[in-house]
Amino acid sequence: MEDIGLPELTPEQIEELCSKVEEAAREYVLSKVPPKHVETLNISVETDGEKPLTLTVDVEIVLSPLMQEYDVQKLADEAVKEAFKLAEKYLRELKCRLQK
Repeated sequence: MEDIGLPELTPEQIEELCSKVEEAAREYVLSKVPPKHVETLNISVETDGEKPLTLTVDVEIVLSPLMQEYDVQKLADEAVKEAFKLAEKYLRELKCRLQK
C-alpha cells in the first residue's frame, strides 16, 4: 500500500482498522459463496510497525465438497484485495478527519 502521509495511529485506530479489514474480507467471501458451503473461513489481519504501518491479511477458505470446482485460491486472493481496498479507504478518511 502506498504512503498517504498519515500520522502515527493510536492502538484504538489500529484495532478498528484490523476489525474493518477482517469484516470486509469475510463479507466478500460470503457474498460469493453461500455460507452453508463454507466449511472453514479463517481471516487474520496483522499490523507491524508504526510508521510505516505494515498490514498483512491472510484468508484461508475450505469449501464443502459440493464446491470442488470453485477456484478457492482466486476467491481468497480477491477477498484480500477487497480488504486492502477498504484499508486504504479507511486510512484516507482517517487522514481527512485528522487534518480538520
